[in-house]
Amino acid sequence: MLNSWVVMPTCLPTVLRRCHACGSGRFRANGKFRVNANHKLLDAWLLVLCAGCGDTAKLTILERAHVRAIRPELLDRMHDNDPNLAAELLQDPVLRRRNRIALDWDGAWRLDTGGSDHLGSEVIDVSVRFAARIPLRPVRLIADGCGLSRAEVERLMAEGKVVSAVRLSGKVSGDFTFTLKR
Repeated sequence: MLNSWVVMPTCLPTVLRRCHACGSGRFRANGKFRVNANHKLLDAWLLVLCAGCGDTAKLTILERAHVRAIRPELLDRMHDNDPNLAAELLQDPVLRRRNRIALDWDGAWRLDTGGSDHLGSEVIDVSVRFAARIPLRPVRLIADGCGLSRAEVERLMAEGKVVSAVRLSGKVSGDFTFTLKR
């Protein structure tokens, strides 16, 4: 029987960027936007707060965009300070590259295994689905989901008892399946 696990975000990730005021490297995104109009041109930013001093920094979303070029529902979501929009935008690699930021997902996700029925089984087939593009090590997911240590999972991988079509070393952020034989 195929078990389905889901990696779900619990909150917005920490933004890694240097603060110009205190030198801290961590910012909290709370889903607040600022939209500024200059005649028919709009600028939009996602506001983030420094974890060290509380200073506000702006992540550029739109820069000198003509008002007719922006979808009205996007503009409405920015005016409503939609946290789901903030999560979507932080996932955008173009926005991260433009603003020279990285994301830290520590403590901002959880693994939903659907119960502990699989823990006593000899062979476990698991499909892991990511609700958001959260880069994680498969070894950590397997260890958390099966109640094993990471060293035990790595030993099982070396013995060929954990198999998958994707590479289990390194990080993944897309859906994958694996089989664990005890």
